[in-house]
Amino acid sequence: MIPSAEALLASTMALMTGHVQSFCAEHREAMATKIVSNLSRLSSDPLLSPGFQALLWSLRQRWLAQGHVSTAVRPVRGEGGFWHPTPEAVQ
Repeated sequence: MIPSAEALLASTMALMTGHVQSFCAEHREAMATKIVSNLSRLSSDPLLSPGFQALLWSLRQRWLAQGHVSTAVRPVRGEGGFWHPTPEAVQ
């Protein structure tokens, strides 16, 4: 059996692929919302290293910055600065 963090990461990556390939705006928003939710859960998983948690939180912030996610699902968390400027879009 796959540990829950690995399963959640795998499903998040599958959603990211689906998001890029989808042409339906409604589906893209739903997938983006779930991606952000999954990244939030993963970034607080105690089994992951602090560095990997920070990477996941940064990735979550990038997805939010793209504007595809409903504002109703944007939880608040103390934010620190980035080590480098973030790109305009995630590839």
